[in-house]
Amino acid sequence: MAAAMAGGKGKKKKWSKGKSRDKVDNKVLFSKEQLNRFNDEVPKMKLITVSAVVEKLKISGGLARRALNEMAEEGTIRAVCVSRAQRIYTRNIGDDDDDE
Repeated sequence: MAAAMAGGKGKKKKWSKGKSRDKVDNKVLFSKEQLNRFNDEVPKMKLITVSAVVEKLKISGGLARRALNEMAEEGTIRAVCVSRAQRIYTRNIGDDDDDE
């Protein structure tokens, strides 16, 4: 009976403040050093996506998208799948023009 009487006298629940994400400070313009790094590292990657480039070089998604489009037009990398949601590129090995 004493246990039933003490039901409402327990500790009050502490609510969490919610999960907080770290704010990323990605660059919106290339510095010379970042542009050189982009031109060196990206063509050597096997799987090239916007998110992979953003993570690796700490640049914004819009800048990564435009730079990858430019690189694909030059022929340095090759588009595998370009959809509204995700763009996937790969490195350009030799001069294969999809003769499959």
